[in-house]
Amino acid sequence: MHTDFIAFWKQSMREGLDAGAARTPLTSPSGAAWLSGWARVCLIVGLTLYLGVGYDAGFIRINAAASAYPDWVWQCLTVLGDERVAFALALLFALRYPRILWALILAALIAAAYSRGFKALFDATRPPGVLSADAFNLIGPSHTRASFPSGHSVTAAVFFGVLVYYARWTALRALFLALAVLAGLSRVAVGVHWPVDVAAGLFGGALAAWLGAVLAARWPGPATNLWVHVAVVSLAVILAVTLLFDDAGYRAAATPLVVLGAVALGVAGMQYLLRPWLGYRQGPRSPAQR
Repeated sequence: MHTDFIAFWKQSMREGLDAGAARTPLTSPSGAAWLSGWARVCLIVGLTLYLGVGYDAGFIRINAAASAYPDWVWQCLTVLGDERVAFALALLFALRYPRILWALILAALIAAAYSRGFKALFDATRPPGVLSADAFNLIGPSHTRASFPSGHSVTAAVFFGVLVYYARWTALRALFLALAVLAGLSRVAVGVHWPVDVAAGLFGGALAAWLGAVLAARWPGPATNLWVHVAVVSLAVILAVTLLFDDAGYRAAATPLVVLGAVALGVAGMQYLLRPWLGYRQGPRSPAQR
């Protein structure tokens, strides 16, 4: 019975991946236009701030304005740039839209090279390493090094940028873009990044999202490869588990993170274990039922 279930599970998963890939087009010209336009805006904003005023341009003003809102708002927004959150959210649609998951993985690899490469190259000092504690509002943990670009902004732009690329409705694209921008601005609000860092992070993330989608269209095979998919999902499950006990120093976001982790694990368990098991218990299906 054990061997039979594994064979059934493999067949069921492959059928699910094939059906999921068919739901998503390989390319989206309108989505590409959104991402390229967004990247250009971020680049212009970043260069204008840096060349016009300097690296610390706008930080004090934005940080002070953000302090008018409750700290929990910014903490919940800033964790949207946590890589673990991105993987947990991906579990919610991984099987239904495997092509989007594959584009996310490719985009994430490009974004990681961009973010970590520039952080190591510049090793810029963050606001807590330059300003006195009473000069700005710090929420959550303090960081002093590796400021440029904002890694949380890169992650948020990659995740929501890929969704912008594949989304079919303008309102949904606008929502995803707004969430990425707010996640980026939250890094200034919590006091750990300069606005230029955020602009550079959003620029790099949007560009990586576009490149990831383009590469996924030219190399679509791994999107429906069962073992590639299982490896990515297994990593996402492990990261989702950490959300249950690690709030990354943002205590007000602890409960939302636990809820997200639990929901993501529940959805993954239902899609990858419970549903195939129930299908197996119901007996073999005819070709017409598949």
